[in-house]
Amino acid sequence: MLKLFTLLVAAGIASPALANDTMAEVKTGGLIFAQSDDVSMAEEDLFISASEVRVDYVFENSSDKDVESLVAFPMPDISGQVDNNSAISDYDSDNFLHFSTVQDGSPITAKLQQRVVSLGIDVTDEFTKQGIPVLPYSQKTTKALAKLPETVRKDWIARGLVYPMGAGDAAGVDLVPLWTLRSTYWWRTTFPAKKKVSVAHRYKPAVGGTVAISFLEGREPKGERFEEYSRKYCLDGDFVRVAQQRAREAEAGGANYTESWISYVLSTGANWAGPIKRFQLTIDKGKPGSLISFCGSNVQKIGPTTFRMTAQDFDPAKDFDILILNPPETAQ
Repeated sequence: MLKLFTLLVAAGIASPALANDTMAEVKTGGLIFAQSDDVSMAEEDLFISASEVRVDYVFENSSDKDVESLVAFPMPDISGQVDNNSAISDYDSDNFLHFSTVQDGSPITAKLQQRVVSLGIDVTDEFTKQGIPVLPYSQKTTKALAKLPETVRKDWIARGLVYPMGAGDAAGVDLVPLWTLRSTYWWRTTFPAKKKVSVAHRYKPAVGGTVAISFLEGREPKGERFEEYSRKYCLDGDFVRVAQQRAREAEAGGANYTESWISYVLSTGANWAGPIKRFQLTIDKGKPGSLISFCGSNVQKIGPTTFRMTAQDFDPAKDFDILILNPPETAQ
């Protein structure tokens, strides 16, 4: 079992100011493929920062026959809501995380499957029929919704696909998307018999956060939010004490520290045969003045802002969450 542990480090400058008081992080993760007892993950080298996620894999086919497989990278769901607080910034691109991948050094042209779901029902065909783009927050989607026929508009409002911003459901009232978009990049590949295959992918994570330290009540470590943070990020006494000091400084007239949240779905690695033989995780907190907390074991500081965890025969049973406290610009 992975031993939980918290790392505290005092550090650098704030990340860019958040657009809202709170922005929700979006979980992304690794590759998955059809289950096979012959293909194992020999190595995974994972790098996580607020600006980029890089993952380098080495897969090994231990059998005496080639294994053909479907490999997929599920994008995080995007759910429409009246108050959009997601940290995704590029809502007009299907590839909103700027995902790219290569296999054995050659770029992979992945196919994209997108499905629209509302209340658990797949309604993609209806969107195709009406010519409505599937990206909930795209400007093209907003313009297309405004041109829906009146009967379709009333039907979609009644079924909870959209919400009318204004009085009633009359034409001319802005429609806010409430559906969920599920996107997956996928491709077919072959794992040759008795050989290793390297796969690498890169993307920009969606980082959530707040404009102040949110897990203290009256500067005290208590309440449901603190308990949630303690479980999710493995907060320890030193981290909490420094956070309390920063909160006191803000109340005395100083600027607030901000929170950044990064989530990564490690558990998809369990789809491969056996444990990951060699696992390496590197985290960059961004600036030397930041504070960072996460759950891990055998973590070492390898640079002013970077930390590394390594493991043999690693079982990715749990997902990975990172909390970064960013100091104000004046504390650079």
